[in-house]
Amino acid sequence: MKRRDFLKASAATGAAAALYSPIHEASAATPEEKYRTQVPELFAPVSRPPAFTQAVVIGSGFGGAISAFRLAQAGIQTTVLERGCRWPIDPWRKIHATDFFPDGRAFWHRTSAKHLTGLTMNFDKFGGILDVTEYENIDVWRGACVGGGSKVFTGVMIQPDKSYFQTIFGNVVNYDEMNNIYYPRVRQMLKLSPLPKDLYYKPSFGHSRVWDKQVKLAGYTPQPIDGIWNWDVVRKECHFRSRPSATLGESNHGNSNGAKFDLTQNYLKYAEETGYTTIYPGMQVKGIGQDANGHYLVDIKQIDPMGEVIDEYTLACEYLFMAAGSIGSTELLLRARELGDLPDLNEFIGEGWGTNGDTAVVRTASELQGLYQASPSAGKIHDTRFGPPITMENWYALHVPVNLSAIGSLGMGFDMTNRCRFQYNASTDSSTLLWPRNGNADVVAATRAMNNRICDASLTLPGLVGIVPDVNDSFTAHPLGGAILGQAADAHGRIKGYNKLYVMDGAMVNGSTGAVNPSLTISALAERNIAHILQNDF
Repeated sequence: MKRRDFLKASAATGAAAALYSPIHEASAATPEEKYRTQVPELFAPVSRPPAFTQAVVIGSGFGGAISAFRLAQAGIQTTVLERGCRWPIDPWRKIHATDFFPDGRAFWHRTSAKHLTGLTMNFDKFGGILDVTEYENIDVWRGACVGGGSKVFTGVMIQPDKSYFQTIFGNVVNYDEMNNIYYPRVRQMLKLSPLPKDLYYKPSFGHSRVWDKQVKLAGYTPQPIDGIWNWDVVRKECHFRSRPSATLGESNHGNSNGAKFDLTQNYLKYAEETGYTTIYPGMQVKGIGQDANGHYLVDIKQIDPMGEVIDEYTLACEYLFMAAGSIGSTELLLRARELGDLPDLNEFIGEGWGTNGDTAVVRTASELQGLYQASPSAGKIHDTRFGPPITMENWYALHVPVNLSAIGSLGMGFDMTNRCRFQYNASTDSSTLLWPRNGNADVVAATRAMNNRICDASLTLPGLVGIVPDVNDSFTAHPLGGAILGQAADAHGRIKGYNKLYVMDGAMVNGSTGAVNPSLTISALAERNIAHILQNDF
């Protein structure tokens, strides 16, 4: 679909919205007609960004959103480029697909995906909200939407232990400064808080109570963890004043009622309200470079939600902020260096990538409490006795119409040895991730020992024999590294070899955030970086 056709077709968006109903959804003849009916807002026309903007931010996840807001506060005209769609929020509409019954809305431009159960799911090709990028030995989950990872993660935001933080960052980042200024700044902006007690005792959180009971039997004391959830919306779900979403185990593919307080409801919203920031969805960045005047060039392929190219062009800016995530930012930087578009990028671009020690952990034959498992996580435990330090968080099982007696945990192991690098292939003009087979074997062994301890104490079974493994490390939801602070970049995200070029996302972190979810640390680092950059570079 060319640009004129896209704009013409998009004129019908308002009419499609008025006609939205399950009847029309069922009668849609083609994938495009179906998705136009389900989520007509995604097909609204998107204007072409200005040819030159003082600052361009590539990506709208945590690092990009924070950069955009602080730049806007400083009165700097900023363009935010996002490859994915801008998904609406509505208290009653079913806007997103679910884990167990996915369609094209669930995954970014692919027709099949393998779930953590090992089951393969097939669906229409569409610009869905979650990108699963498959490398030879690892699948990487990342957001593909306005709001990035904040739309598709489980909402957990935890500050790492000081000793782990210092092992990761050494003298490059001061923990006390982060602890005193930047972690609290993010907590306040995102209104972080633990699961309230009144919700903990609701039926949908029965799995959280069972999880706590099981780990206590094994001698652990679960600690409450902060989440990004809007608990008032979750309460509305419980009292039938909003469509159930968080309470039914929806999270990986978005929460359509706003139960998750994602970046579209705070940093990005506040940035746009200043009048200095404009967000452009459907902008796939294909390359970056620099002109003779020192301005950065950004090559764009503008696509519609079906993946059809609308237009192609090049934008320019004075300041360029890389915030496309560990995979996206690293691939663009590595390509620019290898093709000679930014030849002075140093040898550390593409190095130091890790999975944050991610594993999915399962126990079955557990006590049943409630028919559904809610998405928000209640607590975590930590153990250092079995090898690398391991954190397990209370995690929900699949969104299915019945509780299958499975109790899930998200495991994260901390180590500084399991790292790999990106490699650019000129013949295919693409990058690959050289993650070794069984790259997290020590983390898996320690996690398995920890889970077996809990199974023995709670008289449950590890995994689901023949169907779901007890410990699965075939994926990561927390890709980190590729443009690390102190190596590829300086201590505040300035990419070495160039002025006014910055890294603001998970690419700046050396493969781990210390056995906890990276989102809070990435956000706090972005707040720290942009404060320093605004003070010294503008």
